[in-house]
Amino acid sequence: MTTTFAICATCGVEHSYPLPPVCAICADERQYLPLDGVQRWTTLPDLEDGRTIDIEEIEPGLHAFIVQPPVGIGHRPLLVQTDRGNLLWDPPGFISEDAIQRVRDLGGIAWIAASHPHMFGVQLEWANAFDAEVLVSEKDAGWIARQGDAIRLWDGVLELAPGLSLHRLGGHFAGSAIAHWAGADNKGVMLASDTFAPNPDIGTVTFLWSYPNRIPLSAGTVERIVNSVQDLEFDRLYGNFAPFPILHDAKAGFMRSAQRHIDWVSGKNDHLT
Repeated sequence: MTTTFAICATCGVEHSYPLPPVCAICADERQYLPLDGVQRWTTLPDLEDGRTIDIEEIEPGLHAFIVQPPVGIGHRPLLVQTDRGNLLWDPPGFISEDAIQRVRDLGGIAWIAASHPHMFGVQLEWANAFDAEVLVSEKDAGWIARQGDAIRLWDGVLELAPGLSLHRLGGHFAGSAIAHWAGADNKGVMLASDTFAPNPDIGTVTFLWSYPNRIPLSAGTVERIVNSVQDLEFDRLYGNFAPFPILHDAKAGFMRSAQRHIDWVSGKNDHLT
């Protein structure tokens, strides 16, 4: 593992030297800078002391990474296993030799993809460990803070293996994407990250431009997202944080959620307010 880069302590994304005055990802209105306004950087050696990555199977062929203590915003990466290679979805802002060995035991990593720039993590460091491709949505290429030969830009729909594909939907970021996987039972699994994020009611999702700052997406954007996924079947849906997966009838819940969002932001329900 190299030490020729730094990591933003707030979002956990890798940056090349020379470092900018502030992390552009955190300075954007979809994220946030520290409360005191002071940019802080860290490195992998700084993060190693006492930090672990546990890897747990959450359903056959799908594993979650639990980084403790959390790095950056503390999202949960996912590893999808296929016969053609494995996908690391939303890579973490930390890597360890123990985790590398555990992932090797699970078949390694062929592809690394983040749903959007908040989830880039130390993607190139994971790529270096497994000689993997880093797939970055072309629309989000301007947010890459550490360049490398492993990075490959894509757009639209990208099939990685039979039953596993990436789809750029936009919304939260212009390049925001989801991963669609057939699942071991072929019922369909949506790795939504927060392109649309599952809610605490365990059955619906929400659509926001900024999650920490509560800025909604427009009705037209949500309609476009719905049109982009309406041909995909998915029984289960996972976000980029551990709570609230939708484990049954996820597509129906997604469709209800989209119509609810459209109704509220378009003013249809103003009589209730």
